[in-house]
Amino acid sequence: MNAHGGDKESVFEIAVVVPKKQEDQRFECVEVLVDEFHKVGFLVDRVVGLQNEYIKLAASLHVLGLAAAELRMKKRTHIGVDLQFDWDEVEAFAKQPDGSLFSWYERFSCYHHLIYKIVNGSNSVRTLDADPKEIRWEPGESLLKRLESEGIVKEVFPLHDEMKRKKLLRSWALNWWDLTEQPIDDICSYYGTRIATYFTFLGMFTRWMFFPAALGLAVQFVDFGSLQLFVLPMFFICLVSWAVLFFQFWKRKNSALLVRWQINYPVGGHSEFKFVEREWGLFQAPVELMKQWGTDTTKEKEAFQREEWFGHLMRFRNDAMIIFVIICLQLPFELAFAHLYEVLTSETLKFGLTAVYLFVIQYFTGIGGKVSAKLVKHESNRSVEYRANSLVYKVFGLYFMQTYIGIFYHALLHRNISTLRQVVIQRLIFSEVVGNLVGKSLPYLTYSFRKYRAVRNKRKSERGRSKGKIQYFSRVEKEYLKPAYSASIVDEIEDGLFDDFLELVLQFGMIMMFACAFPLGFAFATLSNITEIRTDALKLLAMLRRPFPRPNATIGAWLNIFQFLIVTSICTNCVLLVCLYDRDGTWKISPGLAAILIMEHVLLLIKAGFSRIVPAEPEWVRANRAKNASQAQDMCSRQLLRSISDEKSSNEPHKYNN
Repeated sequence: MNAHGGDKESVFEIAVVVPKKQEDQRFECVEVLVDEFHKVGFLVDRVVGLQNEYIKLAASLHVLGLAAAELRMKKRTHIGVDLQFDWDEVEAFAKQPDGSLFSWYERFSCYHHLIYKIVNGSNSVRTLDADPKEIRWEPGESLLKRLESEGIVKEVFPLHDEMKRKKLLRSWALNWWDLTEQPIDDICSYYGTRIATYFTFLGMFTRWMFFPAALGLAVQFVDFGSLQLFVLPMFFICLVSWAVLFFQFWKRKNSALLVRWQINYPVGGHSEFKFVEREWGLFQAPVELMKQWGTDTTKEKEAFQREEWFGHLMRFRNDAMIIFVIICLQLPFELAFAHLYEVLTSETLKFGLTAVYLFVIQYFTGIGGKVSAKLVKHESNRSVEYRANSLVYKVFGLYFMQTYIGIFYHALLHRNISTLRQVVIQRLIFSEVVGNLVGKSLPYLTYSFRKYRAVRNKRKSERGRSKGKIQYFSRVEKEYLKPAYSASIVDEIEDGLFDDFLELVLQFGMIMMFACAFPLGFAFATLSNITEIRTDALKLLAMLRRPFPRPNATIGAWLNIFQFLIVTSICTNCVLLVCLYDRDGTWKISPGLAAILIMEHVLLLIKAGFSRIVPAEPEWVRANRAKNASQAQDMCSRQLLRSISDEKSSNEPHKYNN
């Protein structure tokens, strides 16, 4: 059986990159590493590239199962209860939707455990040749970590499965006719729950966008005659209702996905398995963390409270620093640009100023994001997921100011709706068209440049000895040369989904907060998102390495940001309506303006009401959870009664003998 649980040959899923051995060079350390991989139970294939050697690893289901048992991994059983995995009781555990026993995240976790658990089991130091130096392998030290620190192991990365990749290319990336339909279970099986959740959200969001897009087209091009005065207020009331309902139904969809993917935590909650620093191990149960504090309950409580409040204070300090930077540095710059744009009369100068501004602000915002990431690293967060959410909030604050403050300036201070509409169109075109072109073409250009550099370095090293065309590249070497799916801010905490979600959030804020000024924005965003689904899929499948899997199956902090933007859009659009209807600038509380103020409060009530009316979890999910809990309780009760009966029976003979 293979690593996926089928009967086919095992698939190579992990590659270890080491330097290419020269003819007169001794690399005993690499040979020892390969031998240890064989001892663990890996299938090993060595591929020599132009400059590096690639050690490909595959594992049978039996090897992965034993690793999962060592990790004390919890898996869903057939009765719906998560229990610690036991290879001897493998039939008791439920399989994934694709029929495999382990998900991609679980398989990768097992690989990670197996390759890093190779240690020097002897009591003496082993000396390994790594010409021109020697490496001391200390007792109990991980061999792979040692070789990484010495620069022998350059990288460990997951490999694409060519059969599954080509299948996804046909059914997903190149399948334009289905618009928003996607093979979500196949995506989850291949990339993990985090990426599958993003594409599920993007597909559902795009489908729901057809309604406001059609409504915006009607508002823009249909003449409603005497009712024209009421069109924009009714349009925005429909938009707010649509947005609130969408996110409530998304929560329901997410709950159903958690059940389907056998993940046992609520929407907005946090998964049980986290990526943590290697020195702590890949999995560490809360019970083990408790043991580290000792057995003294009083000291344990004090230590936890001290750690908790220290973490709160550190987060407050970092948030205050980011707010200070936004107010004192970024805000004046944004207002200066908005004022220059307002006073310039030449359209050419305005366009040039906008282009320069957008490139400059992207650079400075990137610096702010990296500073935020450094601050987050010094916070006392419980897991990488909490740290990622903290980073999301801080970086969004920077981008919120960069994206919207200039538009607020035109809307509130100058009350110039035509200029506001022009700026919104420019921002949308730049972010959706130019941003997408750069974002999608950059990985391909990076890959092409790396291939060119590898060939050039190879020719230089040959120094004319090789004649004719160099034969390259093996499939694994091509994957190594591809860029990783990493975030533009920091790739240690977040992956490339950070940028994708940030782009989607900024788009949503732009079209929602200024909907009354530019109703066509929804139609433009809908077309952009339809294209985004396929181009993002193509980027993942053809232009990037296979990403490291992450266990998250919700959109995390981004959901709170979307909710914040809905509330903000209620305020901004009510102000826009006041500017549209109060053309004299007198700000008198006429019946029309009073109606707008009342509408603002009504919309806030609608948001709160719809959030209560539509439950965040389907009834069948709650019923399924209750049934599983009841089954688990019945089974535990029977097991406990059986144990009590057996114990009593064993004590009866002793009683009569006495």
